[in-house]
Amino acid sequence: MSTATGTVVSEFDQEVAPQSLREAFGEYRAKLRGGELGALPAVLGIVTLVVVFTLLRPETFPTAFNFANLINQSASIIVIAMGLVFVLLLGEIDLSAGFTAGTSAAVLATTLTQWGWPWYFAVMASLVTGMVIGLSIGLLVARLGIPSFVVTLAAFLGLQGLMLIIISEGGTIPIRNDVLLRIMNGQMPIWAGWALAILIVSGYALASYQRLARRRRHDLPTEGTRLWLAKVATLGVFILGATAFLSQERSRNPDITSIQGVPWVVPVILVLLVTLTYLLERTAFGRHVYAVGGNAEAARRAGIAVKNLRTFCFIMCSTLAGVAGILFASRDNSVSPSTGGSTTLLFAVGAAVIGGTSLFGGRGRVRDAILGGLVVAIIANGMALLGQSAGVVFVVTGLVLLLAASVDAISRRRAAAAGR
Repeated sequence: MSTATGTVVSEFDQEVAPQSLREAFGEYRAKLRGGELGALPAVLGIVTLVVVFTLLRPETFPTAFNFANLINQSASIIVIAMGLVFVLLLGEIDLSAGFTAGTSAAVLATTLTQWGWPWYFAVMASLVTGMVIGLSIGLLVARLGIPSFVVTLAAFLGLQGLMLIIISEGGTIPIRNDVLLRIMNGQMPIWAGWALAILIVSGYALASYQRLARRRRHDLPTEGTRLWLAKVATLGVFILGATAFLSQERSRNPDITSIQGVPWVVPVILVLLVTLTYLLERTAFGRHVYAVGGNAEAARRAGIAVKNLRTFCFIMCSTLAGVAGILFASRDNSVSPSTGGSTTLLFAVGAAVIGGTSLFGGRGRVRDAILGGLVVAIIANGMALLGQSAGVVFVVTGLVLLLAASVDAISRRRAAAAGR
């Protein structure tokens, strides 16, 4: 391009103007038209469900007590779904994740209560159990080439039997350790909850601004300052508002027992979210996971160790299921042969898919597990407050899952048609 003085300037020498709010909205709308829906369906689902149940049960649903209950209800499912995201991104499946959580919980309860181990050694034993299960599944799938559906179905049955052997049929092992019980049944001090909220908002603001400044230094396309401020302000309103809501007294008998503050499980979920998001979106490993999920053969020819990657993703899935097992034991104050069973796996897979992770591989984020887990928990919680039977809850959840899968399939067709 020629300037007024006749000097020729290439496109690479031009300063890239920051993206305005209007341009950002237009770009996002173009992505939606092209089939890149992301987390939008899950977010709209959460908003719709909250509005509907608030209108139907205004005296019980939109309360601080029920809000905290929703967090506890969804926590274990969310953690299992986080692990399933790694497997689903490869186009694989893990049907054993629920009973992996149950088996890890059984190991925790046995070593803690029956063998008298310190809680931290019992937790380590529980996590190692999940890692070993994941390693075994990963080797069978990646090295022997057995379909993941078959391997994990066999593990689903085998782990269920192993739990019966460890606990004994009809038995229950209590959890009496205060540290572990506090994870799902305790609340942070109010000052600690506010400190955590401020840390989240300021940390996001600092990290996103550093990325903004770094891209500007290299003359790369980037968002404008107003758009950055809008994102930080939106997050701040949500996080600080939720903290203020949870800081209210929510005990039904405050004179006897006071319940205030953010549940302790919240920082656990946040640490997992930040760590796993960084692993998937900021490291070579994460890029390789998406590459294998998009086209495994092309990734292999590009030099990616596909077999090792598959094995590690199954290890991640089962280890996170082990974490969920600890949460199950903490919430129930005990472990039984039914821990991690029933609808646990179905809800976890549903949470990942409803949140936006594709069943076809190559598309999804860790945050999808949180959004989808909240959708599943809100449906179960709201239906219970309406007095609906478990059958109705299953039907509604199934329909939501089917809708999410349909949206995923349609969005992929539109993306393919648009050449993306």
